[in-house]
Parts: sequence; structure tokens; C-alpha cells
Amino acid sequence: MIKIIGVRFRVAGKIYYFDPGDLDIKRNEHVIVETARGIEYGTVIVEPKEVEDNKVIQPLKPVLRVATPKDDEQEADNKEKEKEAFKICLEKIKKHELPMKLIDAEYTFDNNKVLFYFTADGRIDFRELVKDLASVFKTRIELRQIGVRDETKIVGGIGICGRPLCCHTHLSEFVPVSIKMAKEQNLSLNPTKISGVCGRLMCCLNHEEETYEELNRKLPNVGDFVTTSDGLKGEVHSVNVLRQLVKVVVDVNDEKEIHEYKADQLHFKKRHNKNNKLDVNEEELKELEKLEKQDDNRSKLDDIDGYGT
Repeated sequence: MIKIIGVRFRVAGKIYYFDPGDLDIKRNEHVIVETARGIEYGTVIVEPKEVEDNKVIQPLKPVLRVATPKDDEQEADNKEKEKEAFKICLEKIKKHELPMKLIDAEYTFDNNKVLFYFTADGRIDFRELVKDLASVFKTRIELRQIGVRDETKIVGGIGICGRPLCCHTHLSEFVPVSIKMAKEQNLSLNPTKISGVCGRLMCCLNHEEETYEELNRKLPNVGDFVTTSDGLKGEVHSVNVLRQLVKVVVDVNDEKEIHEYKADQLHFKKRHNKNNKLDVNEEELKELEKLEKQDDNRSKLDDIDGYGT
């Protein structure tokens, strides 16, 4: 067994694991660690715990120290410097007339590098911009092109549910999201209703997908013919997935009536391909397919390091 803690950094939302050693570290405390980018200031998300050796990639780098008041002060100072760096970079982008949207600026804790995150429709030749920025900041410069999901993750916001965006608060990585998930959960297939702030299919469609798949396996499809526990035969009118209730049109004394049954009160042979056809018009289908294809789950990285003189 090996002891680990999970640390998250301000811009990079993924959780990284470190060796806490003998340090007494609590959740939400700040720590100083060494990463591939240099010395970093992070927030403890996962308290020290023991896991099996094969569960983590070793060797783990140690936590250098719990952040001191001086470290907190330096981090606060870095954030102020980032605001100025953002402003300067905007001016330089305008000067070079580059078709890019600046999203954020970030100093590494040790001020060894300044990172600028941006979005753009295609590849950008920003070599002259990097040289210009390096001459101003006198340190290493990294420009990183990211996707729209990453942009939303950094900026944050409020979702249609009224809560802070999942990607900004707790998602460490993006997972593929498909139209099938919305269909499985019986949601409206109107693109405007199942798209997030980023304009892509909502990440939360993935949260309950496994549960809906399991529940749907126990239910017939609308239009299926079933035999009920009281000996009646009929066609499925509608289903309530979460309550596991099914409304069936049955013949009673030569009259059609709608009766409601629990899923386990029905006998049926499910037609698995029944729901493959999406009940949307051609224009909406094209828009949905476009959203699914554009689902850029990874950042598009174009890194160039510039060195100040």
C-alpha cells in the first residue's frame, strides 16, 4: 500500500497525486508541490489515504510543504500579475492582428513561465507574438490553444439547472457525450435544450447514463406488445423510466382502456432496435450530429516556448 493525496491546480482541472510523506494535510488546504512545469501551488482535493501500489503511477513526487502565509501571499501576488499579463497579451494580439480569443493568463508559482490560453477556429502562427511577449515579461512564454469545452471549464458559469457548471467545479476530465444518451434518458432532442454553455452536448448527460441503461433494460419500448399479469394483452402507450411504470392500451369488453402496470407485471420481448430512429426533423438531426462530431474532448495544443533576454 502507498499513501497519496490528490491536488488540483487553478487552471488544470485534473486531479494529480503526490506523496504526502509525514505531513499532516487536510482537504482544502494549500500545498506546494513540484510538477513538470516547475514548483506549483495547489489545493488538496483528496485527503491522505492509502491505495494499492498498482493503482497509481510511481514514483510519486513528494509534497514539498503545506503552503505558508508567505506562499499564500505570493500566490495572491501572482493572480494580480496575471491580470496585467492578460491585458498586455490582449494588446499584443490586437497589434499582430491575430484571429484568436484570449481566455486566461497564468503564472507558474515560481514565475518560471507565463501561460496564455486561447481559442481559435484554426491553427495560428503566433511566433512573432511569443517573441513580443517574451521581451516584455523576460521569462518563458507558452501559448496554449484549447477547445470550447476547456474554455468553459476555465471561465465557469451557471448551467440551465441553476447550479455552477460541472466542468468548472468537479469534473477532472471530459468524457464523450452522444445523442444516444439523450434518447436513452427520454429527453427532448432539441439541440438548444441539450446543449451546454459551451455549445456542445451537456456533460451531465453522462452522469446518469449507466442508471438509465440499466432501468431501460427492464422496460418495453413504446409500441411494443405485452401480456399483463392479469391476463390482458395490449400495446405500450408510455413508460416512466424512474418509477418503472408502464401504461398499456388493453381491450376490456371490446373497449380500449389505458391501464398502468409495474414493469415486473409485464411479459414481453423487447425490440432493441425500436428506439434507434431519432424522432426529430432533418434540420435538428443535422445540428445534433454536428454537435456530436464537434465534441472536442481534448485540448488542441500548440506549444511554443519563448525566452526573455
